[in-house]
Amino acid sequence: MKKALTLGIFLVLAAGLCTIPVFLTFGQPAATDMDRYFVEHGQSQAAANNIVTSIVFDYRGFDTLGESVVLFTAVIGVGLLFRSMKGGEEHEDE
Repeated sequence: MKKALTLGIFLVLAAGLCTIPVFLTFGQPAATDMDRYFVEHGQSQAAANNIVTSIVFDYRGFDTLGESVVLFTAVIGVGLLFRSMKGGEEHEDE
């Protein structure tokens, strides 16, 4: 019974994943006025030849910094969670 339930849940999730491409249009992003603004003013305002780099680091610098802090915090948390105790240290659950 447990195997059948697990298989049923897996099949429902797999079918859901397979239907995603049917409802989404890939390769046709919605163009906005911001796109045109970045292309026209990116090099003069950010002094960068690579428009993608200028958007990520100049226009969205604080956002990128915030994402980096969150990623760093997650890595430190996982590292602390899985670190091994050295000899002589006591475990908290003992």
